[in-house]
Amino acid sequence: MAQWVHMSQLIPSLSDETINNLYPPSAFPIEVRHFLAEWIESQRWYDTHTHTHTRAHTHVHVCQSLRSYPIFGVLAHMHVCMFMHILNMHEHVCVCAHRDDFVLEKVEQESQAQALLEQTISMLQSIAQHNANVVDRMKLLQISRYKTMFQQQPLQFGVMVRDILRKERVLFSTPTQYSSRGSSIPNMQDVDHLVLKVLEVQEIRKKMHQLQEELNWERQNCEVLQENQKLQNHIQNLEYNVKAMATKRFHLLKECVDCLDQCQTRLISRLKAWRWEQYKATIGHPFEDDLNPMQTWCEQLLGVNGKLRQELMLIGEQIPDLQERLGKLLKVLIQSSLVVDKQPPQVIKTQSKFSTTVRYLLGEKVVPGMPVMLKAQIINELQARNLGSVPSDHVGELINNSAILEHNTASKTTCATFRNMSIKRIKRADRKGSESVTEEKFALLFSAEITITGCDTPYRIQMISLPVVVIVHGSQDNNALATIIWDCAFSEPDRVPFMVPERVPWRMMCSTLNSKFTSEVQTQHNLDQYNQHFLAQKIFDEPDFVDDFSNMMVSWAQFNKEVLPGRTFTFWQWFEGVMELTKKHLKSYWSEGLIFGFIGKQHLHLILKDRPNGTFLLRFSDSEIGGITIAYVSASENGGQKIQNIQPFTKRDLEIRSLGDRIRDINHITVLYPEYPKHEVFKKFYSEPQASPGGGYIPVSLHTKVGTEAGSATPPPLVIASMADSPHSSVNFPVCGPLPASDLSSPTSNMCLTVSPPGCPQEALRHSFQPPFSPPESITQDTTCSTDVEFSTNDEQFSEHIPPGNNMDLDLESILQTLDP
Repeated sequence: MAQWVHMSQLIPSLSDETINNLYPPSAFPIEVRHFLAEWIESQRWYDTHTHTHTRAHTHVHVCQSLRSYPIFGVLAHMHVCMFMHILNMHEHVCVCAHRDDFVLEKVEQESQAQALLEQTISMLQSIAQHNANVVDRMKLLQISRYKTMFQQQPLQFGVMVRDILRKERVLFSTPTQYSSRGSSIPNMQDVDHLVLKVLEVQEIRKKMHQLQEELNWERQNCEVLQENQKLQNHIQNLEYNVKAMATKRFHLLKECVDCLDQCQTRLISRLKAWRWEQYKATIGHPFEDDLNPMQTWCEQLLGVNGKLRQELMLIGEQIPDLQERLGKLLKVLIQSSLVVDKQPPQVIKTQSKFSTTVRYLLGEKVVPGMPVMLKAQIINELQARNLGSVPSDHVGELINNSAILEHNTASKTTCATFRNMSIKRIKRADRKGSESVTEEKFALLFSAEITITGCDTPYRIQMISLPVVVIVHGSQDNNALATIIWDCAFSEPDRVPFMVPERVPWRMMCSTLNSKFTSEVQTQHNLDQYNQHFLAQKIFDEPDFVDDFSNMMVSWAQFNKEVLPGRTFTFWQWFEGVMELTKKHLKSYWSEGLIFGFIGKQHLHLILKDRPNGTFLLRFSDSEIGGITIAYVSASENGGQKIQNIQPFTKRDLEIRSLGDRIRDINHITVLYPEYPKHEVFKKFYSEPQASPGGGYIPVSLHTKVGTEAGSATPPPLVIASMADSPHSSVNFPVCGPLPASDLSSPTSNMCLTVSPPGCPQEALRHSFQPPFSPPESITQDTTCSTDVEFSTNDEQFSEHIPPGNNMDLDLESILQTLDP
């Protein structure tokens, strides 16, 4: 029963076709094998059972030993099979006269086969009678009736059971490699069975050759010695077996070619899927870039094709149909094995260097001593639709556009790497309507002529890259990326290049935005349902819409052609700015859920209206590209509450002072929504206190203050405390004039310079610069608070006699010298 235990573990991985071929439902259903497993394996279906069983286990042991090495594959298994066939050769030669297996021609075995058939029927009926399961009982009784059809031909039953047991041993002798590699190449098992079929064809040819030699010898003896009738019968038997084997060989060859066709079709489908997954990685989909399993698959199919072509040549007669099919399969395999391993940038700026790598999966089979030169050229959309011919019209000029296929013996890969390639010029097609240059898609076409070992003629191979957009200025990069994102997210796998729908359901767009955001930021924290709803409200300009947006259609124009209402930028430009800001400055805050993110005004007021003063949340600005703001609850003038929004912090602001330090600086905010004390959740993001500088210098630090903390219309002067060794002891001076009246109605936030002389408490000396100017031009950042969520920045500038600063970097000595009379 040990054999059936092995088979029970293997059967779930077998196809229905394989199972039905092994256990014919009308002759020997699998239920018979299951219920009579122990009895079947204990019977003597052929005299060489023990010896064969031992050899089968030897075969398994050898295979398992080889599989302990990483390099083991089907080719190693082929060598093991050949070795076992050599051990069996004497049995094959004497197949007709020297074996006691059940053979249809051996009438003397009928009594033994009849006894086994009757026992089988009797045991099935007995099991059926004692089986409590009605369904099983009826099925077993029906099967036992089927067995009566063998009463007139019991030898056929014996031969059938013998063959089933042998086929089982062939199957379970190599199960481990399927389970270990099934996840990466699900059809590898089919390739292995194909190899076994090819081996069977080769063995039939060898047996036919041996039988033919024996037949020739017997014929010669018969002519010379005039042997008796027994010798004549033997000759006829040999002739019959030779013809039978020839017929079987032809059918096996056709079956092998059919199987090869199916395996190769699945391989090509898998290669297409790999390219599609590679493209989808652009928007954050998972992608396994390992091509080694498919390279092994390609090499094995090439080997099988070569062996089958060799067998057809050795037959001695022409079989045009099979030869033509093998030739076509070979050509398709050779041409499909070229893969763009490392894609070029999908947005390419002219005159800029870039690189790409092309890999040939049959590189180890290329004829040695004949270097393969791979060339690249840029093609437009129309040329991409006519692949197979060499483009006559050049739409662009590529520099460094050729590379040699080089084989790496360590990694066993054959690649051509194009380094320092660049587009010198580009010729654009006539644009339709309002189509922008950043909407035009191109591709790189790689081509070469290659000769494979064992093939008489060279083959032309070619492959195109994923779509690329060519720009001439960095300002076009954002819009070009939008074209690639839309194309990648919404194109079909087998489309006509480079067709893509003009409108898609919001659910698809929303999924794309989430995938792109999480992959770009490199976070596991996804956009939640509130974020997604706000994004839909924004792109559709439906701020009051509360129903489901999933099936609403969003167009390419809404995505990145039309500006958002009341803004100067498109939806994609705004969303991409948020991604950049989060990736570079807010990744940790976002990943830990400290940033609410995308939220509209109505939702913001709804969740904060009943919260205590000082409650705040962090949201992305919807009026600026790449800004994050703080919305918080504060007391109003009439004793009630109001929600205020601090002017957004941009990438430039956070490069000067981190978000965590800014949150620590602002005293108006105390609790992160819903109720997390800010010093507990943001403590890890606070900067360490600066060490005192050497050389007697006064330490200087920057702080953020909301405008209402200034306390008066006229800003206080900067006071430098009296110091014994300072030439500016006890100097008081104003930095700028009073704030204009227009700024007094709303509080502002400022970057404050704090000077801390030795021995003096920092709090006693903290004063703030409060000039009325915009952040990009000064050391002071005015951040207006308003219930209107977003508001404009004051445009007044610092006085001209003040030396210009670099962001917030203040040269104290130069200011003192400027202001000193």
